[in-house]
Amino acid sequence: MTGQGIELKGLADVLEARTAAGRVIAAIAGAPGSGKSTLAEKLVGKLNARQPGMAAVLPMDGYHYDDLYLVPAGLRPRKGAPMTFDVGGLFHTLQRLRARDEEEVSVPVFDRKIEIARAGARLIPKDVPVIVVEGNWLLLNQAPWDRLRPLFDVTVMVEVPEHVLRARLRGRWERLGLSEAEIVAKLEENDLPNGRLVRDGSVTADHVIRNG
Repeated sequence: MTGQGIELKGLADVLEARTAAGRVIAAIAGAPGSGKSTLAEKLVGKLNARQPGMAAVLPMDGYHYDDLYLVPAGLRPRKGAPMTFDVGGLFHTLQRLRARDEEEVSVPVFDRKIEIARAGARLIPKDVPVIVVEGNWLLLNQAPWDRLRPLFDVTVMVEVPEHVLRARLRGRWERLGLSEAEIVAKLEENDLPNGRLVRDGSVTADHVIRNG
């Protein structure tokens, strides 16, 4: 079962309408390479074009565990899999954003070029009514990720065929200069298995964006 299909303009309309009742936190989930980060930025851009300061993005990737932990734990090859994120940190950030009792909340942002999450890289002010959270595992139906679900007012899944994901991800790793062996390992041992888990292991979203 999938949610109702929607376009970005329609989603922007939904979120804007929901702000009448207070702050809205929306989750945009999808497989690696699905384009969810780009879609989240475009959505926030549409909302801010209507009213400056209406929306901000909270990227899940900022909650990656650092390589200082992942390497000795033997998890570095699986970076991006569910067990390589600080879910508790994201959960408490979402609670702070929902409480709306601080002037601003600082959030981390992942720098893909150096594979490091930069702490406090983005500040989300109290008066921003729409928060768009984007990431692979936001709707994953297993602990501890399932504790995030009640914190989202609107949920969206980005659907992309696997062959399109494969091509996009290959292009990503080629641009970063990985060898063919490294690219194959990332695709077959991490990225595509993660994509299948997003597809098969997530709860049904309110809306679906087909992006491929």
